Amino acid sequence: MNLVTLDLEGVLIPEMWVAFADAAGMPELRRTTRDEPDYDKLMRYRLDILGRAGVKLEDIQKVIEGLEPLEGALEFLNWLKSRTRVVILSDTFEQFVDPLMRKLGYPTLFCHSLNVGADGFIDGYTIRCRDHKRLSVEGFRKLNFKVFSAGDSYNDLSMLRAADRAVLFRPTDSFAAQNSDLPVAKTHAELRGIFGAFMDGQEVVR
Repeated sequence: MNLVTLDLEGVLIPEMWVAFADAAGMPELRRTTRDEPDYDKLMRYRLDILGRAGVKLEDIQKVIEGLEPLEGALEFLNWLKSRTRVVILSDTFEQFVDPLMRKLGYPTLFCHSLNVGADGFIDGYTIRCRDHKRLSVEGFRKLNFKVFSAGDSYNDLSMLRAADRAVLFRPTDSFAAQNSDLPVAKTHAELRGIFGAFMDGQEVVR
């Protein structure tokens, strides 16, 4: 029995923090998990900037509402769901993702939650558990699933390494070089081909 786990941002949808940074003219918020491996450090950095700028949750949600899935992502996801089970493992937040989940057909998603005050400001965040991507994959494997995974950045690495087979999707050159044993897909068509080979038991040459 196969099961696929996918990262969300950068694989199926745009980076939401980058989209908001560009829309709000706040380039300091373009920093993502591609740049900062320490997720807690990254989130403290983001929340400090939002607090000082007086940004509320609804300000970010308005930008996210206008985003669309990456080109080819919905077709890829529909193909994948027709072949096997799919779970999205993300370090985003429930209060961000509903508009894009709707556009993707509401796939199964495990993510975190924001702490929002009555005034609409983001006070903090609650993670589902530390290293939830790796723990989820390990749990699926204990249930006798063969797990195939795809991600693009540092916060995906433990998930990728815990999976039976894994692929990098549009990684930075440095991240790809640091994980040169993993195949790389640059389009959803290539990602489909690699996952198809995984499910058919074929070897994939990087």
